[in-house]
Amino acid sequence: MVRKLGLGLAVCAGVAMMASGAWALQSGGVEVGDLETGSVVGQAFKELPVDLDIYATEVGALKILYPPTSVLDMKNRPGTPVLLRVTNKSAVERGFHMTAAENQSAPTVLNVKIVLKPGETKYIGIPTSDLLYAAGSTFVYRDQLNPKDAGGKLLLLK
Repeated sequence: MVRKLGLGLAVCAGVAMMASGAWALQSGGVEVGDLETGSVVGQAFKELPVDLDIYATEVGALKILYPPTSVLDMKNRPGTPVLLRVTNKSAVERGFHMTAAENQSAPTVLNVKIVLKPGETKYIGIPTSDLLYAAGSTFVYRDQLNPKDAGGKLLLLK
């Protein structure tokens, strides 16, 4: 009886340890919101510096996300989350989809998808661990509402 109880406790502890390892890959997750009420891993968006501005805009008849390439240096970065600001400067609804799925296929891969009304701005907070440990160093972003139009890339220096 005591052996069975001890074995049962050991199995429960092993399962709990495996589960916590899976949580480490999803250590907070991506949060989308506005500047005043949004937060990521307990830090309010309004207390974080904006690391990257991305604009959905139009050049002639072409719908683009600007800039087409962005670089974030993560080498000397403290543990503060990354904050992206995405603004729709178009006269129509636009999408923003950022993922690392092209170079990662795990279920924990970063995958953000939002829709912005004309003139709307949304903030995306990403824990640094989600960028550094659960994904590659290249993230692709595009307008999922206009999939044929040019998107962009976010490159991380690790």
